[in-house]
Amino acid sequence: MYEILLVVYLIVALALVGMVLIQQGKGADMGSSFGAGASGTVFGSSGAGNFMTKTTTILATIFFVLSIVLGNLTAGQIKETDKWEVIEKAPAVETVTPAQSDVPATEDKTSDVPN
Repeated sequence: MYEILLVVYLIVALALVGMVLIQQGKGADMGSSFGAGASGTVFGSSGAGNFMTKTTTILATIFFVLSIVLGNLTAGQIKETDKWEVIEKAPAVETVTPAQSDVPATEDKTSDVPN
C-alpha cells in the first residue's frame, strides 16, 4: 500500500506543478484588454481561471493529505541499521615496537681508519 500511495503522491505532485505553470498571472488580464493577443487562448481571457483554480486547490489538498498519510506510515517503521556502521576493526596482524630513542646510534669510525 505504501508503494501505491507513493506513486499517487508523485503523480499528484507533477500534476500540481503542471497546473501552477499553466495558469496565467493576475496581471495578464490587463494586457488582453488592450489587445495583446491573450484573449485568443484556448479558454479565453479569463474563462479557465475558475476551472484551473479549483483543480489546483483540489490537487494541493490531495497533495497535503497524502503527505500526512505517508509521513504517518513511515514514522512507525523501525530503521534498519546500515551494514557499514557495524563493521568491527580488523585486529592488527603485525605490531611495531617503538625504538628506544629517535636518534640513530653512531658507530665508532676510529677503528676502521688505517694509519
